[in-house]
Amino acid sequence: MDASGNIFVADAENHRIRKIATDGTVSTFAGSGSMGIADGTGTAAQFAQPCSLAFDAAGNLYVADLKGNNIRKITAAGVVTTVAGTGIAGFADGDTSTTLFNTPCGVIVDKTGNLYVADTGNRRIRKISTAGKVTTLAGTGESAYLDGDASIAKLVSPNSLALDANGNLYVTDGVGLIRKITITN
Repeated sequence: MDASGNIFVADAENHRIRKIATDGTVSTFAGSGSMGIADGTGTAAQFAQPCSLAFDAAGNLYVADLKGNNIRKITAAGVVTTVAGTGIAGFADGDTSTTLFNTPCGVIVDKTGNLYVADTGNRRIRKISTAGKVTTLAGTGESAYLDGDASIAKLVSPNSLALDANGNLYVTDGVGLIRKITITN
């Protein structure tokens, strides 16, 4: 939901971001309806099964584009740009222009503007810093359940994310668990 009370929905199967205005009117905010990866404004942009949405403090909307293997940003004016990921499924940390994701299904923004991504296919939680670097926050990539330090913790199928007031990250994992990651910046 944006600051004005409009609700936004990731319409995955229709490859669109939908807006439900406060008066109940439903419209397409972004996405042509054709599956693809294209930046642009409004319906000139293309998504490939958008999965999750999150707003930042400035009113920008971030999208985990599941089959697009990337993270997208939509401004209040509807301008869509790719924030991180090349569109190729894989795993690589680094600069946002060369990093790889594999079916990212969750995204959330902290109060300082860092993005956290449930990189489902890679079984990792990734961080996109405000400086434009992508790092692995938790998960080894091995499909197993193991608590512990983020460098050894194992995730099965991370998807939805939530942050609490103290900056702790909560992750739903595909084995019926909710995992907590203590963020230390």
